[in-house]
Amino acid sequence: MKSFPLLVYALMISLAASAQTKYTLSGFVRDSLSGESLIGATVQVQDDGSVTSNQYGFYSLTLPAGEYTLLVSFAGYQLQQLTIRFDKNISHNFQLLPRGALQEVIVSSRKKDGNVMNAQMGKIDLSMQQVKAVPVLLGEVDLLKTLQLLPGVRNAGEGNTGMYVRGGGPDQNLILLDDAIVYNTGHLFGFFSIFNSDAIKNISLIKGGMPAQYGGRLSSVLDIAMKEGNMKKFEVEGGIGAIASRISVQGPLKKDKASFIVSARRTYVDMLVKPFIKKSSNYHGSGYYFYDLNAKMNYKFSDRDRLYLSGYFGRDVFDFRSRQRSFSANIPWGNSTATLRWNHVFNRKLFANTTIVYNDYNFAFGATQQDFTLNLASGIRDLTGKIDIDFYPSPSHKMKFGAIYTRHRFTPNILTGNQGDTRLEPNNESKKYALESGVYVQDDWAISDRLQASAGLRYSSFSQIGPYTVFQTDEDGNKLDSTLYGKGKTVKNYGGLEPRLTLRYTIDEATSIKASAGRNLQYIHLVSNAGSTLPTDLWVPSTYRVRPQISWQYALGLFRNFNNNMFETSVEVYYKSMENQIEYGEGYTPSLKDPESEFVFGKGWSYGSEFFFNKTKGRLTGWLGYTLSYTWRKFPGLNDGEKYPAKFDRRHDLSLVSMYQINPKWKVSGVFVYGTGNATTLPERFYVVSGVLTQEYGKINTYRLPAYHRLDLSATLTPKKKPAQKWEQSWVFSIYNVYSRLNPYFIYFDQEGSALSGELKIQPKQVSLFPVIPAVTWNFKF
Repeated sequence: MKSFPLLVYALMISLAASAQTKYTLSGFVRDSLSGESLIGATVQVQDDGSVTSNQYGFYSLTLPAGEYTLLVSFAGYQLQQLTIRFDKNISHNFQLLPRGALQEVIVSSRKKDGNVMNAQMGKIDLSMQQVKAVPVLLGEVDLLKTLQLLPGVRNAGEGNTGMYVRGGGPDQNLILLDDAIVYNTGHLFGFFSIFNSDAIKNISLIKGGMPAQYGGRLSSVLDIAMKEGNMKKFEVEGGIGAIASRISVQGPLKKDKASFIVSARRTYVDMLVKPFIKKSSNYHGSGYYFYDLNAKMNYKFSDRDRLYLSGYFGRDVFDFRSRQRSFSANIPWGNSTATLRWNHVFNRKLFANTTIVYNDYNFAFGATQQDFTLNLASGIRDLTGKIDIDFYPSPSHKMKFGAIYTRHRFTPNILTGNQGDTRLEPNNESKKYALESGVYVQDDWAISDRLQASAGLRYSSFSQIGPYTVFQTDEDGNKLDSTLYGKGKTVKNYGGLEPRLTLRYTIDEATSIKASAGRNLQYIHLVSNAGSTLPTDLWVPSTYRVRPQISWQYALGLFRNFNNNMFETSVEVYYKSMENQIEYGEGYTPSLKDPESEFVFGKGWSYGSEFFFNKTKGRLTGWLGYTLSYTWRKFPGLNDGEKYPAKFDRRHDLSLVSMYQINPKWKVSGVFVYGTGNATTLPERFYVVSGVLTQEYGKINTYRLPAYHRLDLSATLTPKKKPAQKWEQSWVFSIYNVYSRLNPYFIYFDQEGSALSGELKIQPKQVSLFPVIPAVTWNFKF
């Protein structure tokens, strides 16, 4: 490891020396109206190479002396052309102008050939305009549900925001909000995501071949950037929907120097229902609501230094009251994050970002019945420091390297209580602590006009540390002896190299072939019996008993554009192997025991094909995605050691998304989805033993629920703004599940009659959640 910094430094010196006869143009690409930095904007030398701006809008372009014409472009913005003579080093900030409303419907919504020319494989960038145009449940715009409409990404169940990517579980997705890991992405038990669309600027999903700066997960990266706040003027926008309202305020603290944004959202079903519940009702005082708050501010000290402070705070609160039983319960859960980032431009080729992140997710349960009180708490808390450095030695090279260090604290289900004056403190499992770190280097290299490579190497390590006690037990789980590790003492170490490589070969200007391979390690795991992240789920670390998950993923794709890049098409095939997968053992029941004692370990693998057709220009835009996939698991301790389909295995998955701009006032959109039914385990035989009905289950996931399909429609009305009018508005009319398909949520067995009389009847019954649901949302901005 000591040779790593020296190697990078030597490489930098070598590359810099070779470029001494050249000149460098560098700066930032920003929105001319708001001052927001533009992520992934393209700065292209006409008829030659190009670079893209990084996460903070910074770019750097080094060329031999001479005169060049530059084209600067970004989705939804007017193209800017500029001729510059390279006879000295130059600093220049590009200010791009957003397109007008009418122009947006007739031009491309993204870089015209990015899917063909970019070396990155399996990456999808979505604009908030696309997300907001897709029909939604109960009028709530949800970026996670939009991502579920893309090939290779499937939902975790009816209406749920959880997602499975290429055969991976919900915990195998690295979800970042301004560099802070989000451990629980759902409100209302997973039916809505925590991401407020008014506060989000950019969304990037990487399904495979993830760059080396990302680590700690096996399947995908979802990188979400919050808006920075308008540097030019104050703005207020929001909306009133069927179940929630939201408001966002942004503006300059000091014009062109500092800005802020604050965005809030809250449901109000509890407040609407409360007046109709009589005080004499047995359940008076019960209710549910969620709320979240996004905030961000930034200050530009100079062209070289900028400071960002952002945070997120969200809570779900469920209260239950039963006068009849003198029982009450309060169940809050949610995420809190804070991110402090410092951007520094060392020189025209070297850009650094230093970040400190605080992250806290917790779940609490408090119940009272007469004089008996019970409290349950669980969660995870992180403190992270990292540095990322972008180095631009030449137009054919863009390098990135850095390091990250995280301290974890894991809280299992800790139970306390009291009855009268008696304090109850059962033998809970203690908190667990761990240290996680990584260093990486990434190089995007245009080897020739046709061949481009993105190669990266990451080394990660993970240590479980004390205080902690390891117990030695007999076959029945009885504790025989113990070993005590003091505070900060190492209990167990893990680590390894994670190489990543993506190659792109251009056949012609409209066609390319891409291939990728990568190894990933995952050190923390989600303990769950459900299909998505629920508040009762537990995050647990790798320990002396639990080993890290390991995967290798390989992918190959053909990308082809037609009709001057109006139509984008792609076919990708992938194979992924996964070691040290974790499941509960047979017969598991929740308890206060350390869940590690209930784990069984095995392997998994998935493979499939993804087909994508995307229309990017004209009044009619949208995409068709289809995935054919297989996902398997094999555990020596489950299913008699035979392989079985994972619960998120889905053979066929199809999504059709279309958006049509009728005129400047009206836009309509529709979504149709179809998917093979979920794999499930059902009882095959029923017995009556001593008067008790007993069921015998078949092998794991040998049955399929009925196929899932649904049609959603929406229409957006944007009234014409009057000349003297200072505010804008729009109305969104949506219908979820137009033909009211009763898709299965789960199956249960109902019994009628008596076994003693010989008239017992057992029938399977299906539970469905959402019939046809219309909704109206009013949005405003001034």
